[in-house]
Amino acid sequence: MWPMLLASVLFLGTHLGISSTALRDRLVAALGERGYLIVYSLVAFATLGYLIWMYGALPRYDYFWLPSPELYMVPKLVMPVASILLLGGFMARNPTVVGMEDTLRRGEGGDLARGLTRITRHPFQWAVVLWAAAHLAANGDRVSVVFFGTFLVLGLAGSRLIDRKKAKKLGDDWTPYADATSNVPFGAILAGRNRLVLRELIAPVLVGLVGYVLLYLAHPWLAGVRIG
Repeated sequence: MWPMLLASVLFLGTHLGISSTALRDRLVAALGERGYLIVYSLVAFATLGYLIWMYGALPRYDYFWLPSPELYMVPKLVMPVASILLLGGFMARNPTVVGMEDTLRRGEGGDLARGLTRITRHPFQWAVVLWAAAHLAANGDRVSVVFFGTFLVLGLAGSRLIDRKKAKKLGDDWTPYADATSNVPFGAILAGRNRLVLRELIAPVLVGLVGYVLLYLAHPWLAGVRIG
């Protein structure tokens, strides 16, 4: 269990403790933006690989709660939505993504929100949250709780840290986009700051559902577990 906790701390530390803190600025000053991205990517992939390796290597004997058919249904219901957010989120320009900040500097601001970004400006992070929460519910062993809990924390905390970093970096250019969108899904729509445009969701939904079917079929090879 301790190796799993260590892998979790290392993974979260490199993501939350570096990329969105003052340490990032010091590393960029020392390595340059490109050098920082290369080093950070290598460290991120290494810690992710270690986390996945530990999850596959450690036995899962101790349970916080026992799996059940009802809990196995949770991923089946949640994962289509997560897949839509994951794949459909890449179909809209999003200044929260690394390298796309210039879209705001062109003065587009609140008009930039389209498709899934009307629902949340962090579709990728919320896809991770849903994936992690659904699989955490279905797997009650301690190793799985730490593994999927790691990604749950990353998704929830990561979106807030990204917002803070973008606000600091972009200043007034960030404000119109932040006002027209929300981190929490449907927050801006419910508050009247945006609206749901169904025709913009047709392509993301179709792509996301196709992606879900492919992931469903590939699950035995990706995770070593056949979905019943």
